Amino acid sequence: QVQLVESGGGSVQAGGSLRLSCAASGRTLSSYIMGWFRQAPGKERECAAAISRSGVGIYYGDSVKGRFTISRDNAKNTVYLEMNSLSPEDTAVYYCAADTGLTRRRCYPSDYEYWGQGTQVTVSS
Repeated sequence: QVQLVESGGGSVQAGGSLRLSCAASGRTLSSYIMGWFRQAPGKERECAAAISRSGVGIYYGDSVKGRFTISRDNAKNTVYLEMNSLSPEDTAVYYCAADTGLTRRRCYPSDYEYWGQGTQVTVSS
């Protein structure tokens, strides 16, 4: 199985940017579809973005579309989430996730088997 470790979280002012990284080990990342999810206190986990094995198929949640960019570098076994124009509503723990299944025209937590421990993103106004 693959192990996932997120990094790059922290505190940022509204309007700022952060770039999250998810490093994979144990397995080759190119074998997995990847997703970024986030969970704010008291709220359900929601999808921010997902990306196919090749990096061609990409999905964004409505709340982040136009502001976030997901990418992957399979040679580095890493997936990224570049977050721009951040607002306090983006404050959450961000998780990366992986699955060996098919690329989907959706992004649900239940579709992903392997998860990182998360990294905190806090956006202040």
